[in-house]
Amino acid sequence: MISGIAGGDSIPSHNGDLCLDKCAPSRHSTDVTVFRFELRPGQSIFDQVVFAAKKAFIGGQFQAGQAFPSVRALAADLKIHPNTAHKVIQHLIQERFLEVRPGIGTVVADLPVARAGDRKKLLQGEVVELVVEAKRVGLELEDVVAAIESQWSKIGGPSEVGRK
Repeated sequence: MISGIAGGDSIPSHNGDLCLDKCAPSRHSTDVTVFRFELRPGQSIFDQVVFAAKKAFIGGQFQAGQAFPSVRALAADLKIHPNTAHKVIQHLIQERFLEVRPGIGTVVADLPVARAGDRKKLLQGEVVELVVEAKRVGLELEDVVAAIESQWSKIGGPSEVGRK
């Protein structure tokens, strides 16, 4: 795991994950909740950071009302371009995972209720891709279901996330 330290260095890990961890004291000391993502070739850094953030929100690693790192802090901690960090934060605001509070900054919002289009996209898009890839590599339905159940429990958080 690589620990991002505000305004400081990163520490390499044994598994290649990136992590925002408790920040070390610097000019402006701030606590940041654990936030991990694995750099994967062939997928944009933007998509990877957005996915990791959503996973952290749903997994309960962020609490509603908690301060979210600024563009500058996110860029420095993850060693990404500030424009990418800005794009990530703006996307998370648009998706209602974050909200801007005047005089306070960007904070974590209550988990948004899933839109009908979100469910349709998942069930008609990503699930089809998962099934195709599972069949391509020779997995059985039971293997896929077991893997989904395992990930479901690892992510944790509320079991009824985004339900109406």
